[in-house]
Amino acid sequence: MTKVIKVPESHLEVISSPQQDFQPTALSQLKYAEPTELYLRDGDVVLFRRPNSPLWQCRFKRHDNTWDRVSTKQASIEHAVRVACDLYDEARFRQRLGLAQKAPTFAEIAHATLYEMRRDLGEGIGKSVYLSYITCIEKYFLPYFQDKRLEEITYTDIHEFEIWRNRQMRLVPKSSTLMNFASAWTKLQQTAVNKGWISERVAIPKLTTRGHKGKTRPAFSREEMDYLLGYMKDWINHGRLEIEQLTRPLLRDYVEILFYTGMRHGTEALNICWNNIEWHTQGDKKYLRIWVSGKTGGRWLIAKHKAIDALKRLHSRQLAVKDISFDRLFESRAPNRIFVFADGHQPARIDGAFKRLMRDTGLGLSQDGQMRTLYSLRHTYATLELLENKTDIHTLAKQMGNSAAMIERHYSKLTPTMAAEQLA
Repeated sequence: MTKVIKVPESHLEVISSPQQDFQPTALSQLKYAEPTELYLRDGDVVLFRRPNSPLWQCRFKRHDNTWDRVSTKQASIEHAVRVACDLYDEARFRQRLGLAQKAPTFAEIAHATLYEMRRDLGEGIGKSVYLSYITCIEKYFLPYFQDKRLEEITYTDIHEFEIWRNRQMRLVPKSSTLMNFASAWTKLQQTAVNKGWISERVAIPKLTTRGHKGKTRPAFSREEMDYLLGYMKDWINHGRLEIEQLTRPLLRDYVEILFYTGMRHGTEALNICWNNIEWHTQGDKKYLRIWVSGKTGGRWLIAKHKAIDALKRLHSRQLAVKDISFDRLFESRAPNRIFVFADGHQPARIDGAFKRLMRDTGLGLSQDGQMRTLYSLRHTYATLELLENKTDIHTLAKQMGNSAAMIERHYSKLTPTMAAEQLA
């Protein structure tokens, strides 16, 4: 028969206040009675021992009337009572603050966040910037904050972390880099909130986002783009390895689509499927429009007429849609991605092939020595639209998924050139 002992409140008053020294009094006598269950705090806290175990276990009632069970890791009844009551008091305190009953470590929150981002990237719904967030978390946040509790991190902790991070990086980060750190930090907090580990009411210090202003990525001139587009026609046929023979034609089409639309390289471009493309009729004219979704949400953009040649080449190589005539392809609403190899596989990265293309063309560096990347095609699109086509800033902003203020900030130096005829 289970032996149950209820401890009078007079014996527990000294336990309920952490400021007072614990006085065992009558509790020290309990070990001789060898109870198997001990009720504290009007039955909301229960101490018990499993058969053949010298350690006391504890279960306590939460505010929602569910029970939490944990080991006190104590063999002494006096120490077990103290631990059990402390656990109960902490749980009630966290309840009042809107915190989870169990406080996960920073490492647990970080690993959960990393898992979710990698899962989304694997399913094709993650943003390309997640790769930067993952680096921030794995290389900097985790080593520094590993065993801390997120809600216990102070402004001083953040300040000291930023000093340590800058020493690790051996430079003062640019504003764009700091924004990635701040966004990764916010992503961690959102994971904790979504999982009920922390309340939205808990104020977590923010990271600094002010740094050195980065330079706008270099664009290509009209002459350089004409040369690049012509060079790729022959370049795609000279890949030595099998992977190069697959990647080069895909890269050519990718470069042309980026240049003829101004869309963002990465998530925005790589997730486009055939059912995201359609003909848009306005009056007696027909335009190619593409639905993209990425950094700033979803939007329709209008592609240059020349983009249709790249789409036809992509269609002709893909086994999944090859039997559908190109004239019927957009109407078929095929869910397949467009930037893939013949078998439907999409390469994880295409940047390396672009670097080799830049090396072979001699266009890798701009006149001021900046390295060109796939993002340079987006800036080229914006520059030529402003200079050659005289597209107004607000229209260009909608096409590119930016604010008009951002377009003005990045391309304000072009304004006098755009108005050269009026100013001369």
